[in-house]
Amino acid sequence: MFSSVKDLTKFFRALTSASRLRIVEQLASARGELSVGELADRLSMSQPLVSWHLRDLQRIDLVQMRRAGRQAFCSLNRERLAFYQQQFAGLLNMTPEGRRQMANSFHRPPSAIRRLSSTKAK
Repeated sequence: MFSSVKDLTKFFRALTSASRLRIVEQLASARGELSVGELADRLSMSQPLVSWHLRDLQRIDLVQMRRAGRQAFCSLNRERLAFYQQQFAGLLNMTPEGRRQMANSFHRPPSAIRRLSSTKAK
């Protein structure tokens, strides 16, 4: 579970950009592949900027890329998204003992982990 916390950290860090969230939203609604150019048009962004954001999403394996000649096509890796959702749900449902173990493994005070679980109760 603790290695998945590191994966989740990378996942959420990659989604801190509103542009990357919009890219994920567009790919999710497309239900298939979109060319980078089409994605750029839909988002009113330049192709280089879209490509730059796509690289960050590829690093966490949330976006898959395919080249066909000079065009690049991208799609949402729904299996990986489901993995992140499952890991996050598991983190929120962790027992108090599990939170203490996780806190000790990251050398963080357990109070930081308790704050995470207290937001769940709200």
